[in-house]
Amino acid sequence: MSVDEQDFKNALKSWATGVTVVTSKTEDFGLKGMTATSFSSVSLNPPQILVCINKSADTGDAVLAGKSFAINILKVDQQEISNQFSGATSQEERFANVNWHEGETGSPVIDDALASIECTVVQQVLAGTHWVIIGEVQSVSCRSGEPLLYYNSSYRELTA
Repeated sequence: MSVDEQDFKNALKSWATGVTVVTSKTEDFGLKGMTATSFSSVSLNPPQILVCINKSADTGDAVLAGKSFAINILKVDQQEISNQFSGATSQEERFANVNWHEGETGSPVIDDALASIECTVVQQVLAGTHWVIIGEVQSVSCRSGEPLLYYNSSYRELTA
């Protein structure tokens, strides 16, 4: 049984997610980053997460080659960063005017992100058009604020 691609997309739009920027830095690939909403926890012991990255994305190439990455969970006021990392054509444009520092794994950590999770790659699985990348958490940093959410093709924020 085959599911219509548009019907599948419409169903997925009903799932609210947080918004992250996945970053990596390697000698061969340089700075890489992209917006991603396919992110989840996997395990508490050992601490692991997963992120799904399209196999055509150069950020995924850097993550897989360098074996480390950071997940930067964005705050509600960081829509522009999300747009920049999803829409800019060059990696240089993606990092322009974004304050970041090199984390413990060498991956870029966005300074004002709600949380940053640095990982080393422990497993990668090719699933359809995407790499499912499982990372073991090496470092976390949390800051105060509200998360940037994405639902029904629009940014959203929490309400009391």
